[in-house]
Amino acid sequence: MRINNIDHLVITVHNLDETVAFYTRVLGMEAVSFAEGRQALVFGAQKINLHKAGEEIRPHAQNAIPGSADLCFITETPMQQVMSHLAFCNVTILEGPVNRSGATGPLLSVYINDPDNNLIEISNLVNE
Repeated sequence: MRINNIDHLVITVHNLDETVAFYTRVLGMEAVSFAEGRQALVFGAQKINLHKAGEEIRPHAQNAIPGSADLCFITETPMQQVMSHLAFCNVTILEGPVNRSGATGPLLSVYINDPDNNLIEISNLVNE
């Protein structure tokens, strides 16, 4: 067997509305509902399904808790514009911009937290 790509991820959150507002306003994702009112965030060809803490959909991870995710997102928006947008949204940059290594090559990244303190890395691919 060989895995081709990621279809979706699941994060567990304290407040669905607050999480949806953050990811749509700050990261430009699209909020969608599916399967009897479940909520997700769509971007590119992927999505993040949202589970409310204490009401996780079965089956779920053994230790599904808010704040346990560390996610990296690639954007074509230039890093200076990313940083200006984050400032406009009153989102604190924890670190960066810094050089990192990504799945397909070098990255220029900044780090922020979402409302549940998941670590979010926002990156530009760097042409060598």
